[in-house]
Amino acid sequence: MYRPLFARIDTAALQHNLRQVRALAPASKVLAVLKADAYGHGVQTVASALQEADALGVLELEQAQALRAAGERRPIVLMEGYFTEDELPLLAEHQLTPVIHSTQQLAWLQQAWLPLRLDVWVKLNSGMNRLGLPPGSYREVVQQLSRWPQVGRVTLMSHFATADEADGVAAQLVTFLMETEGMQLPVSLANSAAILAHPDTHADWVRPGIMLYGARSGAASAASQGLRPVMSLLSRLIAVQHVEPGGSIGYGATVVAEYPMRIGVVACGYADGYPRHAPTGTPVLVGGRRCQLVGRVSMDMLTVDLSGCPDADVGTEVELWGAQLPVDEVAVAAGTLGYELLTAVSARVPRSPV
Repeated sequence: MYRPLFARIDTAALQHNLRQVRALAPASKVLAVLKADAYGHGVQTVASALQEADALGVLELEQAQALRAAGERRPIVLMEGYFTEDELPLLAEHQLTPVIHSTQQLAWLQQAWLPLRLDVWVKLNSGMNRLGLPPGSYREVVQQLSRWPQVGRVTLMSHFATADEADGVAAQLVTFLMETEGMQLPVSLANSAAILAHPDTHADWVRPGIMLYGARSGAASAASQGLRPVMSLLSRLIAVQHVEPGGSIGYGATVVAEYPMRIGVVACGYADGYPRHAPTGTPVLVGGRRCQLVGRVSMDMLTVDLSGCPDADVGTEVELWGAQLPVDEVAVAAGTLGYELLTAVSARVPRSPV
């Protein structure tokens, strides 16, 4: 690793955050959501660190196969189910659990001959209007699945649209409870926001995602929720420029110095996943001191104002976000979410578990 940029993955923080989930939902099993390469942290690293989770959730069949090949034996839920009928034999072979959310998936499953029964999670569209079977037909579908020879255990699920907002979950929860009244089957409803704010939704399974990685879900900071950041995106200064008044900085000459400035050049750019649209003033830590991004983010570099760091020089460590600078603070400055920053870190950035 010669270019000085890497993402340090704090596995102890992952384990701490999982314990926080357990403390909030002590009666529920935990499905750890590992989609988007475990929110940019590396699926294999996160799965190994979260041995106390009861099940894992991924998006791609290929990712689930890789986990099985690495020796993972816990239930693995495919969060969008299967996309073609050809996948069903592979799901059975690897004992994977698909989410069923459409009539097309039901038709494929009904026609399939499988060597083993598939456990399934059946998703109700309770109001988010993204994925899920519609109210009115959900009960009949669940009853049919429970009779099919291809199907093993059935779990009921839905997903909340506004668990982290003022609207809350009440309307969707009422819809779900009406549709499932009297069904004696396991239930999964709560994502990170609902785990934190709506304990009445914890049910049999909770599905923590962003909170496992120590970023914010909702208005409160992750730290105030007892969560620890897992990823620290770290680099170093690779050059220092002295810019006289009237000199410009970066592409487009969008910043012109009004006084003599020391400008630090950091080995990180938008090809590494740092947001190109981050404006001048976005916080960056240089040698543990708070500095500001200045000028446009380039493909492979960004520049910072070293006015508050007189001792900083080539080789000084830079934290773009992480243990000392919350990713959510950077996200707010850039007009986006911590989710996007974490999942956008590119494959060329090495992940270093500790």
